[in-house]
Amino acid sequence: MEVKERKDIPEEFTWDFTPIYKDDAEWEAAYTKAEKLVSALPSLAGGLCRSVATLKKGLDAFMAAAEAVERVFLYTMLKKNTDNGNSLYQTMNGRALNLYVKFSTVSSFVNPEILAADEKKFAAFMSAPELAGYRHMLDDIGRGRSHTKDAETEKILAMMQDPASAVSNAFDMFEAVDIDFPTINAGGEKVKLSNGIFGVLRESPDREVRRRAFAGIFGEFYKYRNTIAALYTGNVKNDNFISKVRNYSSACEMALFADNAVTEVYDSLVGAIHGALPIMARYLDLRRRALGLKRLHMYDLYVPIVKDVEMNVTYDEAKKLVKKALKPLGKEYGKLLDRAFSERWIDVYENKGKTTGAYSCGVFGAHPYVLLNYTGTLDDVFTLAHELGHCMHSYFSNRDNDYANHDYAIMVAEVASTVNEVLLTRYLLSVETDPGRRAYILNHFLEGFRTTVFRQTLFAEFERKAHELDASGVPLTADLLSSVFRKLNLLYYRGVAVESTQDIEWARIPHFYNAFYVYKYATGFCSAVTIAGKILDEGGAANYLKFLSTGGSDYPIEELKIAGVDLTKPDAVASAMKEFDRCVTELDALIGRAE
Repeated sequence: MEVKERKDIPEEFTWDFTPIYKDDAEWEAAYTKAEKLVSALPSLAGGLCRSVATLKKGLDAFMAAAEAVERVFLYTMLKKNTDNGNSLYQTMNGRALNLYVKFSTVSSFVNPEILAADEKKFAAFMSAPELAGYRHMLDDIGRGRSHTKDAETEKILAMMQDPASAVSNAFDMFEAVDIDFPTINAGGEKVKLSNGIFGVLRESPDREVRRRAFAGIFGEFYKYRNTIAALYTGNVKNDNFISKVRNYSSACEMALFADNAVTEVYDSLVGAIHGALPIMARYLDLRRRALGLKRLHMYDLYVPIVKDVEMNVTYDEAKKLVKKALKPLGKEYGKLLDRAFSERWIDVYENKGKTTGAYSCGVFGAHPYVLLNYTGTLDDVFTLAHELGHCMHSYFSNRDNDYANHDYAIMVAEVASTVNEVLLTRYLLSVETDPGRRAYILNHFLEGFRTTVFRQTLFAEFERKAHELDASGVPLTADLLSSVFRKLNLLYYRGVAVESTQDIEWARIPHFYNAFYVYKYATGFCSAVTIAGKILDEGGAANYLKFLSTGGSDYPIEELKIAGVDLTKPDAVASAMKEFDRCVTELDALIGRAE
């Protein structure tokens, strides 16, 4: 179980970067070109809104620079993420980030200058055929009129992005490179912990192994709790500062405004999940009984509760499973999966220095890139399906939209990924006849509800509370943050023994450095359950594929309506909670028969 060096990973399981740039020399040339495009932008200031023609010329130049800078940056980010300790790509990524900040700085006049146009002229821009490709962008700018500052202030705010990013970058370096986890005894074998290996050991049937793994991981973060609290506080303070400058009532409102959503969406989710906590308590008690325990502990939450069922899956087997499960999405979707597997869109295995977890990254003008840390568990199969959902969402959005409209909003970002997970679950349940294995799969689906809906809503509550405490002048010490997290664990995991070591979990969550993102996992999961049900039960994926192709051409709530989900109503969350309740009941019956 020793983690390999990057050079020891076979090429077929690593990314092919040539669709972006054939080599670092071509990147250097692209970097120089991007610099020139960025440097030319200030000359447009002051004359942007003289006419429809000047505005189109200016926005064309802005988008050309944005696309060039983004491509330069993503190449270095992806390269760096394969080995964060590689000093060459640390340096290249730093240069690219500096260029990104320069671009944001010198183009900061665009929104204020457009907003400075009187209402009559702005209306003329909105109706001009020549600006049809920028209509949604202009509407979005107009919507943010009350939150956009004068050109000089916007320039200062753009310049602040570079020093502000140091906080999350410091956490990334600490969590992915510098932290040194201990070696534990795992069933008689000495195993050095890593984030990837922790994901395996927390599912171990040996309870002592699970306990040691949790103690080892969280114990290491506890050692650095004050440093991490200082980093997180810096991030929270920056969020609150920007929200005040931009005239938002809170950082939460500012984050939701980007998706044209309101804080009531956040409140509604939390309220609905609180209402479903009795179902969660019933599921947790079922888990306790199935494991034969007097008391369930936090380190017992990930182990499969069906005994004598092993579902170890090789990467080749995972690819075949995922393709079969996603067959209802059509032939074109299947062909794209084949391309992703054969053309090295996926970086598969863990190596030293590699970014932990998993993600998908769209690169406009190339193909999307998927990062995994595959270890062969059923969770990893679902992760593969999940990230391929993101991947195909990016592919269709990039293919069917120009650069100005290709980038879908974060609010819909988790829908496509979770639709794939639900389709995989439904497929596995449709072909499995063994009661034990069926119960195992069903439990995995329930774990999706627990970790993606309930757990992420818990996280959402934590970060909102942290921002509110800071906004009210309360210092965010490590002890206070741990106390807040503990209270939420006790609320969400009723009847479970919550170890004090678990209180520090907030310190290892990278998403907290991108505030008010995690709640979208929960809304996305609930939306996906509805959409997957429509695809399988009503037949056909045409509306869903149309949704995938909308990119950023409309607001997320409107885009989701194409796929049959209306988040302005409580139906999606309510429907998902009914499915959660039904699955708990079915699993309880299966476990009862087995007992």
